[in-house]
Amino acid sequence: MKLTEYIRLAYQFVVHDLWRITDAELSKHKRLPFRLLKVIVIAIKGVGRDNLSVKASALTYSVMFALVPLIALFIAIGKGFGIEDSIKTWLTEAMAAQKELIPFIMGFVDRYLASAQGGLFIGIGIVILLVSVMNLLNQVERTFNDIWQVQKSRSLLRQFTSYFSSLFVIPVLIALTGGINIYFNNLLNQYELMQVLTPLLSLGMKFTPYLVSWLVFTAIYISVPNTKVKFQSGFIAGVVAGTAFQFFQVLYIEGQSYLSRYDVVYGSFAAIPLLLLWLQISFTIILLGAEISYASQNLQNYDYEGDTKNISIRYKKFISLFLTYIIVKRFESNEAPVRDEEFSTRYKLPIRLINQVLTELTAARIITEIVDADEKSKAYQPAMDIHQLSVDALFERLETDGAELFLSNKSEELDRLWNKYESLGTALKLSDGRILIKDILNEKA
Repeated sequence: MKLTEYIRLAYQFVVHDLWRITDAELSKHKRLPFRLLKVIVIAIKGVGRDNLSVKASALTYSVMFALVPLIALFIAIGKGFGIEDSIKTWLTEAMAAQKELIPFIMGFVDRYLASAQGGLFIGIGIVILLVSVMNLLNQVERTFNDIWQVQKSRSLLRQFTSYFSSLFVIPVLIALTGGINIYFNNLLNQYELMQVLTPLLSLGMKFTPYLVSWLVFTAIYISVPNTKVKFQSGFIAGVVAGTAFQFFQVLYIEGQSYLSRYDVVYGSFAAIPLLLLWLQISFTIILLGAEISYASQNLQNYDYEGDTKNISIRYKKFISLFLTYIIVKRFESNEAPVRDEEFSTRYKLPIRLINQVLTELTAARIITEIVDADEKSKAYQPAMDIHQLSVDALFERLETDGAELFLSNKSEELDRLWNKYESLGTALKLSDGRILIKDILNEKA
């Protein structure tokens, strides 16, 4: 078999065949690699679909305005808890890739805090600080909501309380982490017995930044989107993105010697474009992790994805009839309304197709939606008298739902054919459907 044939078969498998294989059809040892491959494919598709490079650029632009106020807020909180030095040490380590800019940024922060300590500026400065930080965090949430296809953001009050309660906790966690590291270092120096374990503990200390990154990224992926994110999905994305971020930090620091030509062109100003590059790539990694968390939690939404996109009108009408039948029979038997996920698990139907059909049935006022605020799920029951809901009535409502006769510049021939089309149903039944298109206007209604 030629290489081109292998490539064609691989492409066919990844694009079509892979999505026809559900977890229920796989053994336990095959399930994990198939799920992993699906997550990778969905995440890669999401990079283009959600324009991650554009979103990362927008966040880079926002963070440039909020960088100094955000660091100033962390240091101000640190002063209140008496851990200012720990916060500054952590910030220096976190921005190790930007050593040239750290003195300038910290100088801006010190002047910002000094100016905010008295006079009229204290009120204006606090407002500017809060608005800058809120704008950045709101931008981050909206970006994550776009990836998760969440239409509604948190309320302004909830955003304020959630964001700033988190910002108050972060400096405390930073100081706590630094204290633990200092404690273990002192322990290693004090006890001779611990010298035997020094290589292992040293390896563990080197692994600590990765662990911290995993936990931080996991917390971000779980808490930022305005939807329920499972811990497993957030943790998988946190491990991937946290590891990628740490590798990028190392590569960036090691590769700065190869970027020395920027110093020749820009001089001391070279640190600015390098900072923008660092932020752009960092946000791209963060958003790619958000795509992974979404993909891992919503794999079932992509079963039979290609077939669902190319579904025939006839089969879609059949699925509409089937879902309506189940909802009506449950209602007739006085059973609990059917939930959307129940259709998928009990009847082995793709959840994306189910959601699409249920949305159309709801819009046509055939069924009505019941939202359970506690479980964040939806249930459905008939929206009309089930003794009046015939098969013809179902299909007629689906076909007539939406706008009609909205063209402002209609032709005479278009009007004639529309009038004929409305009365064509009876004629088709009498003729057994043998009316030719070329003879439509010649037929008698």
